[in-house]
Amino acid sequence: MSRSDREENKSVALYWDFENLHASLCEARFGEGAYNKPDGRFKAQEPLVDVQAIVELAASFGPIAINRAYCNWQYFGRYRDALLQGAVELIQLFSPGASAKNGADIKLCLDAVEDISRFGHIGTIVIVGGDSDFMPVSQKIKAAGRTLIGVGARKSTNRHWAKSCHEFRYYENLVETPAVMDGLPSDALVPSGPPEPVNAAAEIFKRAIRLLAETQGDAWVNKGAIWPMIKRLDPTFDTKDHGYASFSAMVKAMEALVEIRKGDFDQVIRLR
Repeated sequence: MSRSDREENKSVALYWDFENLHASLCEARFGEGAYNKPDGRFKAQEPLVDVQAIVELAASFGPIAINRAYCNWQYFGRYRDALLQGAVELIQLFSPGASAKNGADIKLCLDAVEDISRFGHIGTIVIVGGDSDFMPVSQKIKAAGRTLIGVGARKSTNRHWAKSCHEFRYYENLVETPAVMDGLPSDALVPSGPPEPVNAAAEIFKRAIRLLAETQGDAWVNKGAIWPMIKRLDPTFDTKDHGYASFSAMVKAMEALVEIRKGDFDQVIRLR
């Protein structure tokens, strides 16, 4: 039985050390030490974090019950739309001294331990951050019988923290785009006509299958798991808005995109 089957009714708690990830991406783009310079840190920050990619990863493990991000938000207003879209609860942490440390990791760890002691329905904890400071909380989470998923930038993540998780995902792997095919002339990459309209139903259908497959470690996913995954990705999604009377009708219309076969208890589907 897969982990997703065991935790079918379990919720997910997602905790972000938001400035930690943003700072890592800033330094990866502009050079080591760029973020910690006074003229780099104490100003309005350009959005670098793909909030939706991490929310979707968390949703692949189950319904998100807690989605809480810790930061000194006074410089991060340009993330407003992405954070609202991701339904992120913002925890404001001002720096209490000249060191500019806001103590996000400590507050995050205390909240995570308190939440798993209060809420038995939380089966998976996702922590976004790369510090070794999270190692003690990983021990508490595992001792409580919960699954711990870590997310962090590759260059700045402490390897001991990464190995203390049940599973660790590097941020770059969540958002990387397919490499351009070698050997093609540059003009071959330019569309020859107007872009084809995006089929929103097909896109979310494929995204749901990919996320489930990655989470389960198996390309074949249960048909019955796809609809709940779609609703976790977009609670407003309605098949009727896209011309399908039901989810079954939508799957039938997507048969060119997938292979379907009989599973042990349900039909199983994988992308072609």
